[in-house]
Amino acid sequence: MYLYGASGHGKVIAEIAEDKDILIEGFIDKDQSKAKLLDYTVMHNVPNHYIEAIISIGNNEVRKKIASEYNSFQYLTLVHSRAIISGRASIGEGTVIMGGATVNSEVSIGKHCIINTNASIDHDCIIENFVHISPNVALAGNVVVGEGTHIGIGTSIIQGIKIGKWCTIGAGSVIIRDIPDGATVVGNPGQIIKISHQNN
Repeated sequence: MYLYGASGHGKVIAEIAEDKDILIEGFIDKDQSKAKLLDYTVMHNVPNHYIEAIISIGNNEVRKKIASEYNSFQYLTLVHSRAIISGRASIGEGTVIMGGATVNSEVSIGKHCIINTNASIDHDCIIENFVHISPNVALAGNVVVGEGTHIGIGTSIIQGIKIGKWCTIGAGSVIIRDIPDGATVVGNPGQIIKISHQNN
């Protein structure tokens, strides 16, 4: 398996793979100044043959771009051995779930998502593709998070909330109302400070 993106986020994903005894062939990164990460070689060109991969980049837009560009890769799913995942949850390809995360009954997680350290996702939530749920985020039941949205560290979202696509929810926010597409939200209770109209 190759990890696309030689960064701090890549280190965490590499250690999940190591814990699962998955052979890491190396990292891929276009930054020519990077030669090694942890004990692995960093390549600057994508192999011209079939490979298994994870996109180890935290930025949601960049992950989507790479997934589109390299759609012939076989994308794996990685779940830390100390995450708690319901047998009735579904997890899309390319998604990584970090240590201490909890994913409860009938949660649906899309492709190329990041469910970060100690995040909690309760029953019947829907997490669309390319979402990043940061460390210590708490989602109550029946929350929907739209494609490409980034939920900042320590955010809490009450039950039944719908958050739109490509939103940014600031660290420590408390979300008690639905959020439209492209919104940036901060505070307790969460307040919209900006709306961007993206064409993702």
